Amino acid sequence: MMIKFLCRRLFRLTSYFFITLLTANLSYAETPVKLLAFGDSLTHGYGLEAGDTFPERLQVALRESGYNITVINGGNSGDTSASGRSRLDWALLDEAQIVIVELGANDGLRGLEPSQTRENLSQIVAGFKDSGAKVLLTGMQAPRNLGTEYVAEFDKIYPELAEEYNVAFYPFFLEGVALDASLNQADGIHPNRQGVDLIVQNILPYLEPLLEEGKE
Repeated sequence: MMIKFLCRRLFRLTSYFFITLLTANLSYAETPVKLLAFGDSLTHGYGLEAGDTFPERLQVALRESGYNITVINGGNSGDTSASGRSRLDWALLDEAQIVIVELGANDGLRGLEPSQTRENLSQIVAGFKDSGAKVLLTGMQAPRNLGTEYVAEFDKIYPELAEEYNVAFYPFFLEGVALDASLNQADGIHPNRQGVDLIVQNILPYLEPLLEEGKE
């Protein structure tokens, strides 16, 4: 009788252990990855309807590809790299596992000193890396009317920082979209819905390896 009692007791304890373990694993699997898109109006979605912004369209595309992910819109229209740096501490509170850094367009439009842009972006990338997040740095290009010297100094900021901090790098956020009237709003600067969708399509191959790393 005692042996039967002990066997039943052991069976119940073992069953409880495996059920608890399975529930914990399912709970973990159901927790979405947090991806923060940290940038300026190009990220925030200036002039776009709800649902058409880069973070929203990116989340849709990633979920359609099977990724359990929440994309946080950390864009702020008008931000320079200095403005982004000033709100870095707030952004870190999101505790995102993956961060897309898209800043510098307004620095170039205003002709700000490239060395300051570099320092600001350096602090931003370092801050996110130190938090444990995987970073995808997206490049920006200076307006070509600012002269060859300024353009060369500005454009090299991004690939050099990506190499210095060993982070993923997408060479130009507006690749295939800049200067195409059909993909931009009336101001010729901010992408429309179609432009955003092309940006998402272009950036996915650079982003997905970071998501796959998280599965390992």
